[in-house]
Amino acid sequence: MSDTQLTVTLSGGDADDARAVVGALEGTFGPPQERPSDTDATVRMATFGGEGEGTGTAEDGHRPLSEPVTVTVQGTPEAVRRASDALSRVFTARDEGAAAGDQEQERQLVLES
Repeated sequence: MSDTQLTVTLSGGDADDARAVVGALEGTFGPPQERPSDTDATVRMATFGGEGEGTGTAEDGHRPLSEPVTVTVQGTPEAVRRASDALSRVFTARDEGAAAGDQEQERQLVLES
């Protein structure tokens, strides 16, 4: 598994909120392989691959969220740390805990504007 492979699961908020969160991560990870759907889903998902790194900016991530969004990031410990750092720079983030395995880690954050 590459150091940049990351799966992001989002609940709460709307499709625009999901796009804002994914936009905040694109600055670190580049464009996602899979974007959150525009449907009326209650849980959305995005996947970032290991093909490259982002530009270091988070252009779309500065949009205020309409309500708190729960985000679970899963991947290598380095990818999870980088994702948590990127989201904390753009949003107010409350750490809701983490689970670690041999090669993967999972962290849950609640994001607010």
